Amino acid sequence: MNTNELLAKVRRLEIKTKGLSKHLFSGDYHSAFKGRGMSFSEVRAYQYGDDVRNIDWNVTARSDEPYIKQFEEERELTVMLMADVSGSVFFGSDGILKKDWITELCAVIAFSASSNNDKVGLILFSDKIELFIPPKKGRSHILRIIRELLNMTYQERETDLGMALRYVNNVQKKRCICFLLSDFISEPFNTPLNITAKRHDLIGLGIFDKMERELLPRGFIRAKNAETGRAFYIDTSSTHLGSKWSSTYNDHIERTKSTLQRAGSDFLILETGQPYTAALHKFFKKRASRK
Repeated sequence: MNTNELLAKVRRLEIKTKGLSKHLFSGDYHSAFKGRGMSFSEVRAYQYGDDVRNIDWNVTARSDEPYIKQFEEERELTVMLMADVSGSVFFGSDGILKKDWITELCAVIAFSASSNNDKVGLILFSDKIELFIPPKKGRSHILRIIRELLNMTYQERETDLGMALRYVNNVQKKRCICFLLSDFISEPFNTPLNITAKRHDLIGLGIFDKMERELLPRGFIRAKNAETGRAFYIDTSSTHLGSKWSSTYNDHIERTKSTLQRAGSDFLILETGQPYTAALHKFFKKRASRK
């Protein structure tokens, strides 16, 4: 798309998602996340009953009197959006691509974070890192993130979630809220997932199409693996194939959910074309109630 078309799409998405972000969190934004930590504030003279583990030995040595470090709760969060842009997310059975849903959800989360004065970063990945935008604040920064998401084009690339998780562990040293948006079609990624989930507040958003869940009976069709390019024919009217298709999807969902939950991460399934505001609102309300 040309520049004018891209800017028009960015503007339309901004108008839509800004309103949704306000309705979605409605004051419960920070309470839904466990990403805040404690940051150094100042030193003061030691008082009876203070925790000796907080003694600042450098200041104490210089002054010949004991001083302790004081900490305060960090008010500012950092949100990292990890968006899958591999070949499989450019699939859609009703004219809505999984990639479109990922873009819109990223925009909703980004504007929610921005309205709470938090930093937002972006990692686009397939079987390699396609783009990294370091976390920053401001409307112009959020609009750049949306432009990059809208501008991604289809390539026959596979998904490597392990590689993407290792990357965020390397570039984001400070604890952050990490949203992983993908269809999770990847080789096992347990080890880097466990590391990421310990360092950050990791939330998996599984984006799927209804045809992945249920094969529509349309006879023989020519299909193609979006990530490898391999073409093949399937008989969608086959009852046996339809049953196996649904079973494979359910197994994938359960395996992914179990993998993330064992690591201590949440997992929410969202289907393209279906309203997601209520599901997200319920999801984050539930997270807030657990704190």
